[in-house]
Parts: sequence; C-alpha cells; structure tokens
Amino acid sequence: MKITYYVEVVSSWCYWAEPAWADLKQRYAGKVDFHWKIAQMPPEAYPLSKAQTDWFYRRSGTIVRSPFMLNSDWFEPEIKQYVVPNLVAEAAKDFRVTDDRVRLALAHAAVREGRKVGRWDVAVDVAAAAGGLDRAALLKCAQSPEVAARNRASSAEFDALQVNQRPTFLLETNIGDRAVFSGLAKAEPIAAALDAMLSDAAAYAAYTAHYGSTPPPV
Repeated sequence: MKITYYVEVVSSWCYWAEPAWADLKQRYAGKVDFHWKIAQMPPEAYPLSKAQTDWFYRRSGTIVRSPFMLNSDWFEPEIKQYVVPNLVAEAAKDFRVTDDRVRLALAHAAVREGRKVGRWDVAVDVAAAAGGLDRAALLKCAQSPEVAARNRASSAEFDALQVNQRPTFLLETNIGDRAVFSGLAKAEPIAAALDAMLSDAAAYAAYTAHYGSTPPPV
C-alpha cells in the first residue's frame, strides 16, 4: 500500500498538515510506502498582497489553534507564482534527498522566518544547508528542464484527481482501492482509511493463499 502527499511548499495548510504526515509515517512504518509530490499552485491561487496573506494566516492559525501566527514576510507582490521553492525541493531528490527535510526547511524558512524563498539564491541556500548539498549543483539541477517537467507532471497528476486543495493525500492498495483526502490537515481520518484499506488488502492476500489469484474457468 502507498500514500502520496501532494504538496505546495509555501502553502500554509500544507505546513499545518506536516505533523499529521509525520505521525502517519511513524504509525505505519513498514506497512505503507510514503511519497510526496509537488502540486504547483496556479498564479490565481496565491494571495494578492501581504495583508491578504496575513488574513489567511489568521484564519488557518485560529482553526488549528496555533499558539503562533505564520510569517508573511516571504510574500513579494511581483512574484505571481512561487515555482522556485517547489523546483528546488524537487531537485533535491536528484541528490538522493528524497525525505522531507529539504521541503520542510523551505517551508519553515518561508512561513515561520519570512525569508524570500521565491528567490533562487534564498531557496537554494536553505535547501543546500538542510540537505547537505552542493549549492551550485543544486541550483543547476533546480533550473533544469527535467525538474521543471517533473513538477508539471506531478501537478497534472494532482489536477487529474479533480481536487483543488493542498494538502491532498492519495491512498492506493495493490487490490485497486483508492481514497483521496483533499484539504485535511489531521491524521485521524486518513489513519481510519489506511486501517480499513490495509485490512481489505490482507483479506485478499489470505483468500489468494487459500484459493489462488484467478477464478476457475467456467
């Protein structure tokens, strides 16, 4: 069984969902394969001003009952789409940094520290430090057509799910079951679905052990 987390690096709701993601990874270690992919937001999905960003942060922060407010200083009105932090996070995978540390560092730098991660130099500095990577090599990779193509492809996968909220979690089993949770930032409903899907997959495996994987001929 596997779960794919579709994430936008500077999304506040993705930031709030990270504890749930970490909890699920720990709880289902060895039972579920965990992966993340970029779901790039279109330009119209970003706030239009710093004041608007703060409004969204007050709303999400109170909903999750956070003791701190997120920092909107990363926002730059001249940047219409924040592709840079997403490309840098994706590029780190080419250097065998496939876990969460680089994209988490980028998210923290943006929404907690207010650093301008929409700029190549800032994003690469943060990512290189978090992943122990060569800065020049990471920048070259992040600006490559191959990484841009991967981000477009994963974003298209996200769009094909016909949802528009980030985070989105896609759960899939080897018996063809799928479940999509879009916009949720809590572990409990996802865990309930994982338990049910793992149980069904185990039942199919038990049946196959007794009767085989194909029905008898008519």
